Amino acid sequence: MSHVEGKTTRIRPQEFHQRAGLEDWRVLGEGACAYFRTGSFAAGSRLVQEIGELAGLEGQYPDVDLRNDGVTVRLITVADDYYGLTERHVELARRVSAIARRLGIPPEPSAVQTVQVTVDALALPAVVPFWRALLGYQDRAGSIEDLIDPRRRGAPFYFQQLDAPRPQRNRVHVDVWLPYDQAEARIAAAIAAGGRLVTDAHAPSHWVLADPEGNEACIGTAGWPA
Repeated sequence: MSHVEGKTTRIRPQEFHQRAGLEDWRVLGEGACAYFRTGSFAAGSRLVQEIGELAGLEGQYPDVDLRNDGVTVRLITVADDYYGLTERHVELARRVSAIARRLGIPPEPSAVQTVQVTVDALALPAVVPFWRALLGYQDRAGSIEDLIDPRRRGAPFYFQQLDAPRPQRNRVHVDVWLPYDQAEARIAAAIAAGGRLVTDAHAPSHWVLADPEGNEACIGTAGWPA
């Protein structure tokens, strides 16, 4: 559902994926992401330069990661009261894709992912400040359960409330956010590499896996299109 009017209207991942012209993009835990395989640092630099020259960004600048073989672009609003997508990102995603097409740079939607660290805690108000100080992170949109790197480079941390101790289960685990159309292949690969499926009760948005010694990890997706 929309929350406010105009270009700042908040939209959910599924709404984003249902829009036309966004085939290059996948919504992960940190917004809408696209990867463009440039093949060279010079080609990537041209792509980044043209993205930076887009008119009408008005403070809604994308996060851009330039490497020698490709460019990752991430679209997300980071505010005191909101961490997510808006209508503005739909238009911006289309414009970024148009630049890449004109430059002959192909998208590779399967190449994006986000890794998140999840900590199980009995007393979040006591545990979270330690990790905030240790990492130099900040609260995500005022949440007491989420910490993010203010430079948005390091993995986000999520703190999951425990009702009772779980001595036989790891208390820190990794969440891997994948494109909705890549999750099942990654699960199959992890199982083939010696892991096992713990539960798929919340598929296709969430699966719990475990390694051969029982250490758990999760795979998550955002916004499977209808």
